[in-house]
Amino acid sequence: MAATKMLAASFTAVAACAAVLSGCAIGDHLAPGSQKGAPGPKEAAPAPAPGSAIRLIGDGSTAFTGGQPHLPKAERLKAGQKPPQFVVFSWDGAGEDSQKLFSHFRKVAKENNATMTYFLSGVYMLPEEKRDLYRPPQHSPGSSEIGFNDEQGIKDTVDQLRGAWLEGNEIGTHFNGHFCGKGGGVGEWSVADWKDEINQAKSFVKSWKTNTGMKDAAPLPFDYDKELIGARTPCLEGQKNFRRAAHDLGFRYDTSGVNDQIWPNKNDGLWDLSMQLVPFPGHKDEQLTMDYNFMVNQSGTATRGDVDKQEFWGDEMRDSLLQGFDRAYKGNRAPLVIGNHFESWNGGNYMRAVEEAVHTVCNKPEVRCVSFRQLADWLDAQDPKTLDRLTKLGVGEAPKQGWASFMSTSPAPAPKGVPGAPAVKR
Repeated sequence: MAATKMLAASFTAVAACAAVLSGCAIGDHLAPGSQKGAPGPKEAAPAPAPGSAIRLIGDGSTAFTGGQPHLPKAERLKAGQKPPQFVVFSWDGAGEDSQKLFSHFRKVAKENNATMTYFLSGVYMLPEEKRDLYRPPQHSPGSSEIGFNDEQGIKDTVDQLRGAWLEGNEIGTHFNGHFCGKGGGVGEWSVADWKDEINQAKSFVKSWKTNTGMKDAAPLPFDYDKELIGARTPCLEGQKNFRRAAHDLGFRYDTSGVNDQIWPNKNDGLWDLSMQLVPFPGHKDEQLTMDYNFMVNQSGTATRGDVDKQEFWGDEMRDSLLQGFDRAYKGNRAPLVIGNHFESWNGGNYMRAVEEAVHTVCNKPEVRCVSFRQLADWLDAQDPKTLDRLTKLGVGEAPKQGWASFMSTSPAPAPKGVPGAPAVKR
């Protein structure tokens, strides 16, 4: 926590530095990406000034501040070693509003030795009065299926993004206008459309100070061109062309699909870290691990369904997630991927379900509640032969001969500088 407090305190000083300066020397930390072998986008960013701990980028909306605190390094599994049980809790359209759910779940994560992934919607960094700066593919300027923001909302969201990153969480993207279905929805977008949308999502994060006029505010403590390595598409549509665009832009994973509880592989050069189908108590069919899908199954499109059933519906979601966890934890140890929204649908009972799931699973032995970045780091660190062996296990299938025997083949030596590792207790 000391590094986190020191970096957080540094922003008071850096906020006073003019964006035109090459940097403000505060402390002595490594520059982002200076770790040997650290993965990142193909396009290299300019190196920070020698000896600088913080260097403003562009208009000062973002900054180099050194390597991310609490981002662990990966360990390659040893021969005979049982894989850990990874669980990813992720949030679509992450932003802080009057419900204060972003700040709440940051606290929940810290209390349970967890890190999470927050998929930021770029338009949440753009003031309503400047909405025409957004030029969505196949739509008129300023169009969006979700809201823009006001100055206070942007300030509150920036505060949460800054704190979340300093705690080791990941900031991904949920793009901008959230267009679904026919008539210009993301499922109809070309590769070029996706690249345009991604670049705009980045630009709103990299220019929030200019767009709000809050030039003296502290920056976000990361280079978003390096930070952004993955996403989830709106309504889980447009995945094929998105993956092609994302691969070209240096992304490392996609979580826009629907999968069974099996070990992931790569698709179009990206790790396929899709959400999964898990048992749904009292129902014949399994359910996708996302709050919205539980709601649609239980109350249709009504976000405020039968009041007498709301608590029961939350319990159903919690029990479904826990059954999915148990099936993996006692079976093939496939990472469990869970997606949510900062919404109070059906009386906030889905938020309660997620929180209870975090409390239940994240403190168990051999469990790592991590971000997608940390999971991708770990996967990249493994011997491909080991991962190939794991992908052959079916849903809930534990090795018949036991893990020690199943994993007994000696893996190839790990390359130097591999990323990822067990999270450090905070």
